[in-house]
Amino acid sequence: MHAHEVKKLLEEQLPGAQVEVEGEGCNFQLNLISDELKALPPVKRQQQVYALLNQPITDGSIHAVTMKFFTLEEWTSRS
Repeated sequence: MHAHEVKKLLEEQLPGAQVEVEGEGCNFQLNLISDELKALPPVKRQQQVYALLNQPITDGSIHAVTMKFFTLEEWTSRS
């Protein structure tokens, strides 16, 4: 699976979220920029993202995922 495919999949299913994806093959690092996701408890937001990635994880297209969550303000202030 390619990083752009992961990005497209998540952004289509998480309206209003911006997703930055790094990695290749089956290992990806995700930066998820969303005020709504960031407001959820950590376990809930991870569960929400894993639910969207369930199919590629199950079929082996994705093996490992690292996630970081940011509000839009937090993300903007990083630059």
